[in-house]
Amino acid sequence: MIDITLENFETDLLAASQQVPILLDIWAPWCGPCKQLGPVLEALEAEYQGRFVLAKLNADEQPEIAGQLSQMFGVRSIPFCVMFAGGQPVDGFVGALPAEKIREFLAKHVPSEGEFAADAEVAQAEALAEDGQTGGAVDLLLDALAKDPNNDEARFDLIALMLAEGSDTALQHAQLVAEPLRPRATGLLVEARPAAFVRVLDAVLGVRASGRPLSTLQEAIAANKRDFAARFELASLHLALGRQTEAMDELLEIIMRDKAWNEEAARKLYVAILETMTRPQPKPAAPGKGPGAPGAAGAPDGKPRLEIAGKVEVTAADPVIDAYRRKLSMALF
Repeated sequence: MIDITLENFETDLLAASQQVPILLDIWAPWCGPCKQLGPVLEALEAEYQGRFVLAKLNADEQPEIAGQLSQMFGVRSIPFCVMFAGGQPVDGFVGALPAEKIREFLAKHVPSEGEFAADAEVAQAEALAEDGQTGGAVDLLLDALAKDPNNDEARFDLIALMLAEGSDTALQHAQLVAEPLRPRATGLLVEARPAAFVRVLDAVLGVRASGRPLSTLQEAIAANKRDFAARFELASLHLALGRQTEAMDELLEIIMRDKAWNEEAARKLYVAILETMTRPQPKPAAPGKGPGAPGAAGAPDGKPRLEIAGKVEVTAADPVIDAYRRKLSMALF
């Protein structure tokens, strides 16, 4: 449990809620229902074992924060609890509710035990993979999916690791892991990231099935630069060998010569490769020390302003991905 003030509002509430949901209990010493609710919330925080954090805010000592949140939600009484997630206030409730009702509220915003454990394992697995310990990473990701079959990042990371291994057994496992993504990769409501991993996997599986060696494909292209089937196969072979940029270079040659070839297969695979190389966007970030933030200079009347909602933070640009996005744009227009 943490106490929230103007001084730690950004770091301990907004920024911290990007990592774990935080329930802010707005109370006052003179409030009888607040005294009833407090022990219930503390017991629930202990029961949930880290799946959410309880924060407390004394409305008498921090009227600016309490006032803005009350105005935002149209609330005039305490105890008043606000759930923060992803750097934003997302929901709330008023009054000394019983534990059962609070659990119903928490269920809308707090990960289940399986989801919580799976997220932790995905983070551990990604750290292991960066250190080259792929075996341990795969084991953690498989366990994460067993705990939470809806954990997309565990599924994407597993497919990427199995593609990198490239053995027949690994690719068979990748097919099984990707199977739940396939309904999301087709139809009217195609989801970009699932579709990208499915397309890349299918390209690798296709070239493994064809079996033409690198030298044969290069000879075919040397004899006929418009042999797009051979060039697409070569791009897929590069992809199967973990050479994404070489694969995109070959696909770019097709796009520059015939954008519409084979129902834009080259462009679609190129875009899919870029998507699988791109890290997901982070959750909205907490506000920085800009004009209007707590303790910042530059507010219209010269006084500090409390900024309740976090600001969106964009993933740092990858120069390779940016360069290949520009190449595609130039080829298409």
